Amino acid sequence: MQRSFKVILEKNESGSFTVTVPSLPGCVTQGNNRQEALEHVQEAIEGHLEALNLIGEPIPKRDVEFAEVRVIL
Repeated sequence: MQRSFKVILEKNESGSFTVTVPSLPGCVTQGNNRQEALEHVQEAIEGHLEALNLIGEPIPKRDVEFAEVRVIL
């Protein structure tokens, strides 16, 4: 079975990236650059799903929706 997960990439002051997976609470990783962060998050998602399976928890079916909101400063 194949499934896609939306991730949030946040660039840190040092230039590295932190990546979170909103539909999998607690699934967070990082990388020195964007590509490395995306590789790490794929591994983190796979590990997270494996852990859910081992403890008998279902894989969340919900997904997140992103929207952009503009404000006047």
